[in-house]
Amino acid sequence: MRPHWPRRVFAQLLLSQTVVTVGVTAVTAGLFLAPVSRELDHDAKQRALSIAQSTAADEVIARAAANRDAVAAQRNAEQIRLATGASFVVVTDLEGTRLSHPDPARIGFRVSTDPEPALRGESVTAIQQGTLGRTARGKVPLRLADGRIVGEVSVGISDDSIRRRLLSMVTGILLCAGAGLAAGLLATLVLARRLKRRTHNIAVADIAALLVEREAMLHGIREGMVALDRRGRVRLANDEAVRLLALPADCTGRAIDELLPPGRLAEVLTGRIAGTDLPAVRDDRVLVVNRMATEHDGAVVTLRDRTELEALVRELDTTRSLTEALRAQDHEHANRMHTLLGLLELGRHEQAAEFISEQSGSHAAVAARIAEQVQDPHVAALLAGKAAVAAERGSRLEITPDSHLPDAAVDPRALVTVLGNLVDNALDVLSGGVVTVALRARGDALLIEVADSGPGVPPELRERIFEEGWTDKAAPAHRPRGLGLALVRRLVERSGGRVAVDQGPLGGARFGVELPEALHAVVTA
Repeated sequence: MRPHWPRRVFAQLLLSQTVVTVGVTAVTAGLFLAPVSRELDHDAKQRALSIAQSTAADEVIARAAANRDAVAAQRNAEQIRLATGASFVVVTDLEGTRLSHPDPARIGFRVSTDPEPALRGESVTAIQQGTLGRTARGKVPLRLADGRIVGEVSVGISDDSIRRRLLSMVTGILLCAGAGLAAGLLATLVLARRLKRRTHNIAVADIAALLVEREAMLHGIREGMVALDRRGRVRLANDEAVRLLALPADCTGRAIDELLPPGRLAEVLTGRIAGTDLPAVRDDRVLVVNRMATEHDGAVVTLRDRTELEALVRELDTTRSLTEALRAQDHEHANRMHTLLGLLELGRHEQAAEFISEQSGSHAAVAARIAEQVQDPHVAALLAGKAAVAAERGSRLEITPDSHLPDAAVDPRALVTVLGNLVDNALDVLSGGVVTVALRARGDALLIEVADSGPGVPPELRERIFEEGWTDKAAPAHRPRGLGLALVRRLVERSGGRVAVDQGPLGGARFGVELPEALHAVVTA
């Protein structure tokens, strides 16, 4: 069967690293053995040359060569051969005829290799093939005491002895190479198993597909997603998260505390505040944040934009309040009709007329007074609706006599959000009390003051009530509490204004807001 390349990442790593390790070990061993073999040959030749030089220095052998005394030459040469372990020690005369040899039958015959260089006075080393096989040879001239050359000495070291030395060294080299190979394979196996666990045994072909799918998913979903490492640094942030959190383009690798101002949002993202569906505010956006821990102490944070939903919920609350107010007014209208019918049946026509005039003018007067003082239609409609809601709850919403707001708001939506949250907050703490609203234009700035006759805010909580998520009220099922005042502060501070709370003239809380450049035209009250 045709072999197939493995699909899994760890298997590919294991196979490729094994091949590389074996190849590197083999090449290294080969590169090491090549110079060792050459060094052994050189050492054998130098040893043969040294034995030859020592032999040539023996005057007895020199005189035997000069006299062509084969008996004396053979006896002394064999003694040297046996003492040094050489393969042969051959002494020749000037004609190259052997006077000694390990095989006596070869004495008297010319040597098999050229003796001329030594007879000319040169020292020669070489690896040559002779009658005793391949040997490392050293050849030197044989001289008498007066320096006259009378022959040569040729000494050979058998190739078998060189091979034995090489094989003894090869065994050690191969053992070392085998140990290195085993260590490399073991390290490769450990690395491959670790990679297998980290990649969840995924196939190589699936990695590219997963990356493509991840990019499409991260940048296609309409929820923000931020991945954090164990040190709270951003590893990944999709487009929606960058938009919702107003992150810079180089946010990757930076800590959350560097990217976001101190506050609830940063604490939720870093895990210092735990929980699910935690509300937070970023600029004028209301976010719902969830944080889930991952392996290796990291985390993934998801962000949902609830700004529009929060506005719709507030409108729904207002609509419900108005519906309840209309229902109450319907009952009240029915009672009035019954009262009017009774007066007519009793014949008290003048009192009936007075009753009709009184009832029909009360609500119209409130709306007319609001429209006269507040000329911006959005704010006027808001206050008229809140007045009806307050009346239905048994409370009263009043506009101070010195209030005046021209139809010149730069951002009516933000103004409605700020004023609506402050009025809602005041009405929520009342049970049959009074809420007063003051609107004063000072040039292009606008001063807002909302006071109530409720229990007020203790001094130690006057800063904390503006924190995101803080509330002392029970949250309804359809939306979280603790965002209204936080959103007010963000909107006010974003425009360069300020908001503060203290004790008002009615005994309850008084919220004061200053919004610079909130009006188009310079108007004096």
